[in-house]
Amino acid sequence: MAEAATIARPYARAVFEFARDAGALGAWSKSLSVAAGLVADPRVAELISNPKIAEDRIVEFFDALDATGVTGTHWCNFIRLVLENKRTEVLPEIAARFEELRAAYESELDVLVTSAVPMSESQLAKLAASLKARLKSAVRITTAIDPGLLGGAVIRAGDLVIDGSIKGRLERMTSALEA
Repeated sequence: MAEAATIARPYARAVFEFARDAGALGAWSKSLSVAAGLVADPRVAELISNPKIAEDRIVEFFDALDATGVTGTHWCNFIRLVLENKRTEVLPEIAARFEELRAAYESELDVLVTSAVPMSESQLAKLAASLKARLKSAVRITTAIDPGLLGGAVIRAGDLVIDGSIKGRLERMTSALEA
């Protein structure tokens, strides 16, 4: 969905810069997450696309349902801008791009650790400390389970992929033997 990413990028950058300067990254993050969840609901999508419902009512709807994050003029102006430009369907992408910008600003990397079996809290803590030292930034670890790995783990941090799985080792050994 490259088109959505292209459309969302300038919105996310503008909102990020505003939120950063206002010292409200957390609040905007929550608000964007709520908005992204709302537009994913088919009932809300139908409401937004209904020409009989005034834009101001839709803005009020978004403002009223977002009690945890940003409320008021700036939030309403953002929602109004998205509505006027008919970009509500890219709100989830805007939220995702915002989170990427926020993570980079806060020097945090999102790391996906896929393992064959669930990892313990102590293993994750050791892994997080090791990755923090190697990548020179804080890490947020998300875990996934893939029994097909047989053992070990695959770590993805941005463009970096560390394959320490048994399946990966067997594939590398097979390639070496065939060569």
